[in-house]
Amino acid sequence: MTVDNIYDVVIVGSGAAGLTAAITAKKNGLSVVVLEKAPVFGGTTAFSGGVAWIPGNPHFQDRPDAEGGTRVDRAAVHDYMRHEAGNKYDAAFVDAYLDYGPKMLRFMERETEVEFTPSLYPDYHPEAPGGAQIGRSVTAAAYDGRRLGKEFKRLRQPLKTITFMGMMFNSSNNDLKHFFNFTRSPVSAAYVAKRLAVHIAHLARYGRGVQLTSGNALAARLAKSALDLGIEIVTEAPVAELLHQDGRVGGVVASIDGQRREIRAARGVVLAAGGFARDLARIKALYPHVREGGEHFTPVPEGNTGDGIALGERAGGHLSQGLPNSAAWMPVSKVPFPGGAIAFPHLVDRYKPGFIMVNPAGRRFVNESHSYHDVGAAMIETCRGLGRTEAWLIADHRTIRKYGIGFVKPYPMPLGPHIRNGYLRRGKTIQDLARQIGVDPETLAKEVETYNDSARRGEDRQFGRGSSAFNRYLGDANHKPNPNVAPVENGPFYALHIVMGDLGTFPGLVTDTQARVLDGDGTPIPGLYAAGNDAASIMGGAYPGAGITIGPAMTFGYVAGLSLAGRIADHRAGQAAE
Repeated sequence: MTVDNIYDVVIVGSGAAGLTAAITAKKNGLSVVVLEKAPVFGGTTAFSGGVAWIPGNPHFQDRPDAEGGTRVDRAAVHDYMRHEAGNKYDAAFVDAYLDYGPKMLRFMERETEVEFTPSLYPDYHPEAPGGAQIGRSVTAAAYDGRRLGKEFKRLRQPLKTITFMGMMFNSSNNDLKHFFNFTRSPVSAAYVAKRLAVHIAHLARYGRGVQLTSGNALAARLAKSALDLGIEIVTEAPVAELLHQDGRVGGVVASIDGQRREIRAARGVVLAAGGFARDLARIKALYPHVREGGEHFTPVPEGNTGDGIALGERAGGHLSQGLPNSAAWMPVSKVPFPGGAIAFPHLVDRYKPGFIMVNPAGRRFVNESHSYHDVGAAMIETCRGLGRTEAWLIADHRTIRKYGIGFVKPYPMPLGPHIRNGYLRRGKTIQDLARQIGVDPETLAKEVETYNDSARRGEDRQFGRGSSAFNRYLGDANHKPNPNVAPVENGPFYALHIVMGDLGTFPGLVTDTQARVLDGDGTPIPGLYAAGNDAASIMGGAYPGAGITIGPAMTFGYVAGLSLAGRIADHRAGQAAE
């Protein structure tokens, strides 16, 4: 691959933020190169659900506007963000997000291969002031990876633990429900049989699944769009330094083909390297459970070691401070694989009826059907002072055979291998299970019976599972009267060890609404931009809804591209240009 010595823009990182910035800059007449440390492109985006939270997006046609978008209720979004972000709420950033999020989505869908589909996701706290029951989240449309041609081999593969034989699933409930129901529904059985047959044929020919969904589809769509524009995506090209020229950031020093290369950037550099979830020193300082000696096991790519943030700090930028949460918490289990365990993010099972989660004392501590971030925060709190942050996800035999649990698939897939390798624990009775997991038997038995007493009526008196639209959305709509609640009473019983992980970090370089990195005095550093997890989250350490990472990443990547091209005015002056 030929890499020039000078471009208008250098992008550091090839996830949603970096590729959106690259495409926007290129579409506005600038020359662009993308430098990626890993041997594959796609970043954390390729592991994700591919959902973007964009209030006023053009796919929610409740109140369409003249541009094909939605006349977003700005006051409601401000109310919701004020409620979620608390004292980190920033009205100017919310306004910028509302201005540019829908424009970004229209631009990308009109001008590139990127395509989203409507989502039925409610906000994670839909009953909060300004919360929405539907319409703010959109999901990346499925994609045929073969459209990437020879570049398909450089696309980051999806997280192994959330595939079945390498087959990807849509983030929506609709895709997975067929796999949950295939032994009970002829329609679902036919759907699953067709998916499996096609997938096996693709494995034989291409060595991997080609029917891409979720974040893998989004990463492929973005990469195809960039490559079609002639944008070079250079992998195995870690950036070690920023270059300065005439008082501004004017390029980078990267290692390409083992050689030190200086690459000049006439307009500027965009840092979009994915945050610091793999930076052990930084997470020890910022993650409360790690400070206490607890385990953290993240599913994000190994290359997310905070390189972009460190580059920005050395150029005079600074990390945002004082967030109530330093990451998007994700309860995970550790799946044994040859060569070491891999994280399984618990995105689906907890919401289904018949599961409960208990802390190390054997007591329930949270509504298990809350968002992963809220459950993770509750895990940290209930384990505070214990020196470990862990929980147990528990189900009975009927539940586990119907829905599976973690990496364990539903009937007819066998349970034995997971029990033998220690991933799954089993007991004939609740008391027996308690002894297997090191919990007081009588405490756990009493806790389960307390839960069961109301669960038999479809209620959860302790934590109110099924009381919100979000709880119910990810439950089992066919289970009555409550899609999230069923008793745990048909032995044998099973438990899965849960530890803390994350989906990415929230603190990042402080920027303005044009994605320019600010110095300690609040002045933009000329030529330096940041987006995605390298920039401070506009959510203020909160997790309001599905896609609050990808939505801002793409929006402010788009803003950075416009700003570099001189196509954006200062929001503080109340002006904007697409």
